[in-house]
Amino acid sequence: MSNSRLLLLSLPLLALLTGCSQAPSYRVYISNEASGDLTIIDPVKMEALQTVAIGKRARGIHPSVDGKLIFIALSGSPFAPPGVDESTLPPPDKSADGIGVFDIAQTKMLRKVPGGSDPEQFAVGKDGTLYVSNEDAAGVSFVDAVQGKILNTISTGKEPEGVTLTPDAKYIYCTSEDAGTVTVVDIAAAKAVKTIQVGRRPRSISFLPDGSRAYVTNENDATLSEIDTAKLEVSKTIPLGEGFKPMGQAMSRDGSKLYVSTGRGKKVVVLEPATDAIAATFEVGDRPWGLALSPDEKLLFTANGPSNDVSVVDLATRTVTKKIKVGDRPWGVLVLGQ
Repeated sequence: MSNSRLLLLSLPLLALLTGCSQAPSYRVYISNEASGDLTIIDPVKMEALQTVAIGKRARGIHPSVDGKLIFIALSGSPFAPPGVDESTLPPPDKSADGIGVFDIAQTKMLRKVPGGSDPEQFAVGKDGTLYVSNEDAAGVSFVDAVQGKILNTISTGKEPEGVTLTPDAKYIYCTSEDAGTVTVVDIAAAKAVKTIQVGRRPRSISFLPDGSRAYVTNENDATLSEIDTAKLEVSKTIPLGEGFKPMGQAMSRDGSKLYVSTGRGKKVVVLEPATDAIAATFEVGDRPWGLALSPDEKLLFTANGPSNDVSVVDLATRTVTKKIKVGDRPWGVLVLGQ
């Protein structure tokens, strides 16, 4: 066969391989609190592929250990933003409380399992146990998602929110918005071992990869509390900037960068944990909350609640390259490989 003939036959295969190389290796999943659904984003086309109804007040979102399922915290409690007289609100719909189980391959909800009263955030243990903050019950529930039952509930401060597993998977840290504390829970013993005072209205927690330090966002102080995890005490308080309302966090795999959303501040702050210096701030959208990095850490996705969209940020230039419409009041962001 001539070389020219071989080249012509190879061209379709080359085109196919090139097309395959451009196929997305991951998806971006957004929990939409007000519309109670899950939006699936294609990061190559930079558009929403599908939105699936999942239940009331979809907030915390994490994958199962095997990556085949997505768990979403659902709640029937009415919206109660700061300053609202809760006595004027309608009664909660407790039948809506639970953890939704979403099948990625089938792109559909499978079931809802108990998650305690008013679940908001949670962490997934290495054995698959869910550790769920129960906002209106001042506790963290240990949940067996397979059996669909609550194993234990540990008391924390009022209005617990952020729940994060330590890198060694031995402890969970849980914030209390009301008390301004972080409760450290020993998983094996199923008991709280320390309560650490941080700033006002703490929201989320992240850890350095080696677990030596934890960072807590304090919404009403515009600060980060840095916790020495060996001493179980605050080692430093880091101011982020006037007008910021720090919320969610995303830590780079090597621990060199910490990205913090600032709510009504409209920006993301980039902290360098090696020095605890702020490397940059850049605007992303209206009231960014949840955020997550792409697998190659070249992009950052932020959920912007009031504008019902997700910002796609090119981290090389720290600019928003696209805003993707999603559901009503996007809350959480999950980036997950196919």
